[in-house]
Amino acid sequence: MAELEGSPELEDPVLIAAFEGWNDAADAASAALDHLVDAWEAKPVAEIDPDDYYDFQVNRPTVSMEEDGVRSIAWPTSRVLIARRPAAPRDVVLVRGIEPNMRWRQFCAEILTEASRYKVRMAVLLGALLADSPHSRPIPVTSSATDPELAKALGLEASRYEGPTGVLGVLQDACQQRGLPAVSLWAAVPHYVGQPPNPKATLALLRQLEDLLDLSVPLGELPEEARAWERGVDDLARDDSEVAEYVRSLEEARDAADLPEATGEAIAREFERYLKRQRPES
Repeated sequence: MAELEGSPELEDPVLIAAFEGWNDAADAASAALDHLVDAWEAKPVAEIDPDDYYDFQVNRPTVSMEEDGVRSIAWPTSRVLIARRPAAPRDVVLVRGIEPNMRWRQFCAEILTEASRYKVRMAVLLGALLADSPHSRPIPVTSSATDPELAKALGLEASRYEGPTGVLGVLQDACQQRGLPAVSLWAAVPHYVGQPPNPKATLALLRQLEDLLDLSVPLGELPEEARAWERGVDDLARDDSEVAEYVRSLEEARDAADLPEATGEAIAREFERYLKRQRPES
């Protein structure tokens, strides 16, 4: 891990991580992390040496031209950033990366060593997957923890997933082995519009993150972008009768289920988010 600057003292820090690749349908999770970096003006403090973890024939470096005419190469890597929030109850360590092609356990160990350096108290891992979810309904976000006691304390489900996993699953397991509480948030992206971007899924992840950590995230234009995205998919569906019929079947299945978004509790939660965003510091 290449350190870019010293280690500042942080207030009750939490780590939030997202990675491009298998864990990131429609780039929804990495877009949520990018939004946090911009909204909180996070500063990079370290980056992982890409030679140890990436196959450059799979994740190729990119060439760009600087203002002075000099060409430079940007290598695929993962970075650690710090968001200092003086008027907020806690600071945030952000990890924005690309799922590595090799040495996943070593990769996760580097991240957790960096988390330990900043005395991180908890990790939240953001992911997105393709699912049979209608675009016209609230994007489901699954919140889970591998530790049953942590899940109970936060009112979450203990993870019961079995099957292939990505770097998020490996990182969450590594957190558990080190005794670092870890939670994963997964947005269910409608598979028939799985191409990026998906601002509605990104927004759903950020709102779930607000609830989990009891913090405020400045959303900027994201809510309007999410509405515009939904209107655009509505227009596309209307132009194709088969797609429209398929969407209707997904809507009927979703509406037949219990929708927590329609409850008074969910409405109260949304109002609480609104009030938090009105505070001077976000």
